[in-house]
Amino acid sequence: MLVNTVDQVASSLKVLGDPTRLLMMKVLSEQEYCVCQLVEMFQMSQPAVSQHLKKLKAFDFVTERRQGQWRFYQVNPASEQVELVQKILFHLDTNAPEVQQLLARAQPMNCS
Repeated sequence: MLVNTVDQVASSLKVLGDPTRLLMMKVLSEQEYCVCQLVEMFQMSQPAVSQHLKKLKAFDFVTERRQGQWRFYQVNPASEQVELVQKILFHLDTNAPEVQQLLARAQPMNCS
């Protein structure tokens, strides 16, 4: 069992407290997505999506896989905070309207 300081947990909750990042974590817990797919799903600019991913990556919540010029992200199963993340995501129903909207906008991989 991991022992985290109050500051570590509070910082993690602060990062996950942003609705966009929380929804990103939910969809990334379902499968791996390319940045270009996340741009379409969230209807945000690529720099905005990248900034959210940068914060999630800084906390080791997501992993990045490079394939040529493209970056693919998924939830990091080896993160020290994985239990906390999983418990939070468990309370966000995959059938929630916000999640279903995002998944409906998910496009097949076409980043080339």
